[in-house]
Amino acid sequence: MLRKFWIFLPLITLFSCSEQQARKPVSHSSGTFMKESIERNKLLVAGEEDKIEAIIKKDTANNYIASQKGYWYFYQQRNTADTLTPKKGDIAYFDYEIKDIEGEIIYSQLELRPQEYYVDKEQKIIMGLRDGIKLMRKNETVTFLFPSHMAYGYHGDERRIRENEPLIVTVTLRDFKPEPTNED
Repeated sequence: MLRKFWIFLPLITLFSCSEQQARKPVSHSSGTFMKESIERNKLLVAGEEDKIEAIIKKDTANNYIASQKGYWYFYQQRNTADTLTPKKGDIAYFDYEIKDIEGEIIYSQLELRPQEYYVDKEQKIIMGLRDGIKLMRKNETVTFLFPSHMAYGYHGDERRIRENEPLIVTVTLRDFKPEPTNED
């Protein structure tokens, strides 16, 4: 009896497997999720821009400039004697401080220590700052107002900066030099 079972087992398996059909993946191609996500992001950006606009209107002492990248800035200390600004490959040496949108310090300049950044060759600083440094001249101090998408975005920094948090970042560009070559 057991012997007959072993003979029929492969046949049973063959027939039972051939009757099964692969399941097709469930597709959500209606675009509803994407449309809702886009709307949420539009509302988030609009809310952050309203907060930044309120800060700018309230601060009559400074002349804010709107960047083409979607952030605002003003000069605390301007250098009109120099004309050069950092470009791709230069090494920028700077100090900075990060505050929340209410002006409370999140990271002090002392905590962040002097920075060294290879312009447009590394991603170690936030997107807004990567762009903002290229607008600066030596010994200038600039305060930037970054919406969250130009800062740490929807993740925050997983320490002190919350998700979707717009930031006020004050930067002093101490110096910048061309990237050293192998001949140096």
